Amino acid sequence: MSTVMWPDHLLSLADWDALPEDNSRQYELAEGVLQVSPRPVSNHQWAITQLVIQLGTQLPADLAVLPDVEVVVVDSFPPTVRVPDVVVVPTAVAKGNPARYAAKDVLLAVEVISPGSRRIDRVTKVNEYAEAGIPDYWIVDLDNPVSITAFQLINGDYELNAEVDDVLSVTAPAPLTVNVRDLVP
Repeated sequence: MSTVMWPDHLLSLADWDALPEDNSRQYELAEGVLQVSPRPVSNHQWAITQLVIQLGTQLPADLAVLPDVEVVVVDSFPPTVRVPDVVVVPTAVAKGNPARYAAKDVLLAVEVISPGSRRIDRVTKVNEYAEAGIPDYWIVDLDNPVSITAFQLINGDYELNAEVDDVLSVTAPAPLTVNVRDLVP
């Protein structure tokens, strides 16, 4: 059995970059603290894939949808780096192939709730993403009935835009329609 050496201090972005690559778990950085969680299960991955497909077919050419990319929510020390399940960013930014995205470049962040992430997704990330200025935030809840809660940033705070368990229709970051029931197998 090998021993893993965990950081014993708050991490900077340089420390974050220096961590060894490990795809066996999911990692985020919250105010310099390394957060480790299990990789998402199949239904979670299914929902992400279906969202990427549905959004990708509707977005204009100047917007791109991407799964599982790093977003710097706070770049000052101690930094916060989140990994939303899905983001929409300008295509020009995505073509630059950044190692991570600045929050200012993210037009929509989507989190699919996992066991253990409900409070983080519904409370912590709502506040972090709003403070970072991400214009739209969606939460996908796979518990029956499957639903999407869509928030829009208004005057620095998220306001509920829609909460549906059938079809989500929004106008930002582009006119989009999501068949919620297709997000589970």
